[in-house]
Amino acid sequence: MSPLTALIPARGGSKGVPGKNIKILKGHPLLAFSIAACKMAKNIDRIIVSTDDEDIAEVAKAYGAEVPFMRPKEYALDNSVDSEYLNHFFDNVSCEEVALIRPTTPFRNPELMDQIIDHYKAKRFVCSSLRTAHKLSESPYKMLKRGEKGYWSGLFDDFNGATEYTNMPRQAFPDVFQPNGYLDIIKKNIVKNDKWKDAYGAKALAFQTDFVLEIDEQYQFDLANSSMRATDSLLLERLTNDPY
Repeated sequence: MSPLTALIPARGGSKGVPGKNIKILKGHPLLAFSIAACKMAKNIDRIIVSTDDEDIAEVAKAYGAEVPFMRPKEYALDNSVDSEYLNHFFDNVSCEEVALIRPTTPFRNPELMDQIIDHYKAKRFVCSSLRTAHKLSESPYKMLKRGEKGYWSGLFDDFNGATEYTNMPRQAFPDVFQPNGYLDIIKKNIVKNDKWKDAYGAKALAFQTDFVLEIDEQYQFDLANSSMRATDSLLLERLTNDPY
């Protein structure tokens, strides 16, 4: 199996962090970190950014990605779903699967990206997609919702028959995972099948990563600016020295 094309979806119009995808993080636009990681991964040979925003398109091209088409505005709304821009991508690019790289997860290890793709390659005929996620420290069974009359209740009716489950020890509950956009792999034939609106299909292959920071709010952007790990330094070094 040859290296994959990477697709980075980067629409304009972010509400949580205005201009998020090209907001400066550690001296570079947020989007640039995902482009740099893809350039360093051996199992990725082409990087395409899907955007509806001309400024984002210019930044993407400046950092070495392709923007061979602009995404229609109707596929870049607050309530737009992945299958819309993925359908548009597969209509314009000749490939059977794509590595989906979300720019809101900027800090990636290129070696782990290659491992994820290798894992998919070994099982590609028995899965409908691959999806990365990290383990959550708290189960949704420990979480509360507030009712109309101002009383707390659990999110679910019961846990194994117990209705007062929210005070049970967390070890009693199954492990749960948060999808994190580190690197997902999407198949064209699943996206084109109207039965699956989420683009992942019925057999999304699991790949667990360590916890990674996702940026959807300003406090997360501030936290990203103040944190630094070894792999983050590698990406920054690439961005600093890369002629793009």
